[in-house]
Amino acid sequence: MTRRISWTLLAVLVLAQICYPLTTGATRAGLTVATVVLGWLLSVGHALLSRGPRVAAALVAVATGGGFAIEAIGVATGVPFGSYDYSGELGPKLAGVPLIIPLAWTWMAWPAWLAAVRLTGGRAATANGSGTTAGGSGSTVGRWVGRIALATVGLAAWDLFLDPQMVAEGYWVWRDATPALPGLAGIPVSNYLGWLLFAVLMMSALRPLAGPAAEHTDRRDHPMVALYLWTYFSSILAHAVFLDLPASALWGAAGMSVTAVPLTVTLLRARRGGDPGREAHQLHRPGVDATR
Repeated sequence: MTRRISWTLLAVLVLAQICYPLTTGATRAGLTVATVVLGWLLSVGHALLSRGPRVAAALVAVATGGGFAIEAIGVATGVPFGSYDYSGELGPKLAGVPLIIPLAWTWMAWPAWLAAVRLTGGRAATANGSGTTAGGSGSTVGRWVGRIALATVGLAAWDLFLDPQMVAEGYWVWRDATPALPGLAGIPVSNYLGWLLFAVLMMSALRPLAGPAAEHTDRRDHPMVALYLWTYFSSILAHAVFLDLPASALWGAAGMSVTAVPLTVTLLRARRGGDPGREAHQLHRPGVDATR
């Protein structure tokens, strides 16, 4: 059931994103809001159905709650992103922050986390005992640091696509946009540094709050992996071809490639090699993914 619901929501989300370049004005703004809500439902719903209420609650607390808090601080003080204001096109606001903005943090935080888990060896044990193996404390610390780093970059680099696109639409504006990355005028470098700071705090808090269920991946997570890779490749195409934003296409492609390219290679190798982890054994928990 987890996969069926997740794939369905992902399909609707993809359709909405395909329609984005075909719309303008208020229709495009409404489609943006709908897409973010769909993304939030997809990620939180997947966390709930695949891993239970503790993981879903941790994700909402860290990404949705934390996302709102950091945005409210940012709008009020200019820290840590820089000074900016939201327009009224993204719906109702609280403390100057459109209510959908924290949902966007959540939408991409979960697939970025799962991508990092997959790349750092967080595979569920299979029926024959293969899968993740315990190592020494040194390897455990190294894996944790690598996982946090990959998840952080995997999320923060998404803003190399997101901010130029949203600023071009006038959904928010920066009061002082200098210094800026080459080709990305109108957005200060401090914004991307702020994303990195909050992303590392978010990812560092997610695992302790979510518990051990967030440490492993299995085939139930395929929709989330697909979401991450779809976001990467479709954003490159959209910015380069449909949105006339070639600079952000290049910056975003370079930034998200740190996580997206190794993830793609890992999946292709697993497919060619018949990776036993693809059909990893899944423990059934009462009320969680009881049917598939």
